[in-house]
Amino acid sequence: MKKKFIALIAVLSIFPALFSCNLGKEKIYKDSKIAMDTIVTINIVSNSKKNARLAASKAFGEIERLSSLINFYSDGSELSKINRNAGKKPVHVSPETMDLIKDSIVVAKKSGGAFDPTIGAISVLWDFQKKLIPGKRDISKRLKLVSYKNIIINEKKQTVYLRKKGMMIDLGGIAKGYAADRAIDILSSSGIKAAMVSVAGDIRAYGLKPDGKPWMVGIRDPRPVSATENILAALPLKNMAISTSGDYQRFFIKDGVRYHHLLIPWTGMPAGGCQSVSVIADKAVITDSFATAVFILGPEKGMRLLEKMGYGGVIVDYYGRVHITEGIKDKIEIKRPERKNHSG
Repeated sequence: MKKKFIALIAVLSIFPALFSCNLGKEKIYKDSKIAMDTIVTINIVSNSKKNARLAASKAFGEIERLSSLINFYSDGSELSKINRNAGKKPVHVSPETMDLIKDSIVVAKKSGGAFDPTIGAISVLWDFQKKLIPGKRDISKRLKLVSYKNIIINEKKQTVYLRKKGMMIDLGGIAKGYAADRAIDILSSSGIKAAMVSVAGDIRAYGLKPDGKPWMVGIRDPRPVSATENILAALPLKNMAISTSGDYQRFFIKDGVRYHHLLIPWTGMPAGGCQSVSVIADKAVITDSFATAVFILGPEKGMRLLEKMGYGGVIVDYYGRVHITEGIKDKIEIKRPERKNHSG
């Protein structure tokens, strides 16, 4: 549940920088910036370059503001203050931090703990850049610190308290989806009638493109045959969100074993049943967190959870086989042939 990296989902539609001063004709205006330690891209449908840029600026500002509150790696964030005071005292937080932590607890409950925001005590042990695997004893000691049930929320006082010293909340598996949702809220309140926001691979779209068609997105193939043939599937997106969690996003291979950032809360080790999971729902805060939860649960339990919740999903299991929820089978287009017994 640590930071997701860039290009979880490749956007298939071509979005040229259509910065024309002509008014009266709607076009797509695109802008990208670095925020939340990743690339954030905003596509806005507007008949005014000025209005599009102003709205995009407000949306980027909101994402940066949220990042300052919930950044797991920043000592000055509210989240870090909560973690430093674990087992000591409650910490007063902003409404946004409170809402996000409450959302994470809801997902934890609905997923049976597969998604657990207190995974931070374990995730800090892993170093994917240096390819370091934490010792079993170190993981074992910290597993007792992983339990969303030990997050104490006081809504009246607007405080968050972690019961055990050493506990750490890591919102990396939900924060970017939440940020995409907030950006869409800002764009909508600024008078923008159609847009798509991508915070890394957590995408939220609303409205239609100037040609009257939905936004098209592609799901990345976790094991592409080549750099140019890297799209697994494509589907239209209107007033919906999509997120992907994959074992190719942050990983290293050691002694033939792939170690990645999607950690099982009850073992502290990477989950092994899937290559990637994409979830489709009405909000990105949902798709982001449930993509992680389903990945941890594996194909069978994950599919059952998605069907139970009524969310769309595409799961590529360990062997490369593709599983699709019933509700989106008639909407999604598979771009590569089915593979059997393909792992790695």
